Amino acid sequence: MNHGNKKNNLSRTASHRKALLMNLGCQLITYKRITTTLAKAKALRTYIEPLITKTKHTDTKEVIMHNHRIVFSYLNDKAAVKELFTVVAPKVAGRPGGYTRIIKLGARVGDNAEIAMIELVDFNEIYGKSVATAAEPAKKTRRAGGKKKATDTAAETDTVTEETPEA
Repeated sequence: MNHGNKKNNLSRTASHRKALLMNLGCQLITYKRITTTLAKAKALRTYIEPLITKTKHTDTKEVIMHNHRIVFSYLNDKAAVKELFTVVAPKVAGRPGGYTRIIKLGARVGDNAEIAMIELVDFNEIYGKSVATAAEPAKKTRRAGGKKKATDTAAETDTVTEETPEA
């Protein structure tokens, strides 16, 4: 029985799984979007999102350094940690969670494995612009007023057209 075991082992030993998620996490932070199998993408999401959350807690210098060290212990890549704290953290500061998006791409030709693209949500320009415009409050319109103006202008044009043939 597999009760209470929520971790996907990805058919790997613990050290191999740790190295795999470490490398995938560094690549995701560096390139903001990677393509991998669906199972690895789902495992990577649970691995990387707590690390991104740690970048947001910047109360004092000691807390910042402590979080740098914790994230570095998970990623083991100075460039990725620096990118995470300097580029990614300011963009996700206002987001309460859900920093990654998984998009299914279909099956791989060779072994029919499900392929998915995992990306950082705030770094996608296509979806980001529509979200930014949706966040702005909608302009209030007066529908009855708009229809009235349309009928008034139509009535004015009718009177103008009626007057011109007589003249």
